[in-house]
Amino acid sequence: MTLSVTKTEYFIDITGDVCPLTFVKTKLLLERMPVGAIATVRLKGVQPLDNVPRSVKAHGHEVVSLVPEAEVGGATVDPRLPHILTVKRR
Repeated sequence: MTLSVTKTEYFIDITGDVCPLTFVKTKLLLERMPVGAIATVRLKGVQPLDNVPRSVKAHGHEVVSLVPEAEVGGATVDPRLPHILTVKRR
């Protein structure tokens, strides 16, 4: 896990983790952030791509965006490749 924190920016890389640790680590990051702060979460895999955004919303936070880090050939999104989830703490 890679964690980076500055005054205005929060980042966590959970591409090497599996569920349920993906959301647990994301939740721990959100709990350390002030209300209104934005976090960037780098994740990959079918379960994390489904579970983390859903769980973030269920805990009352806002999913700002979820986009592939890089699209392969401009075709369909591949869950095996990293995605970037942007979350706002509520």
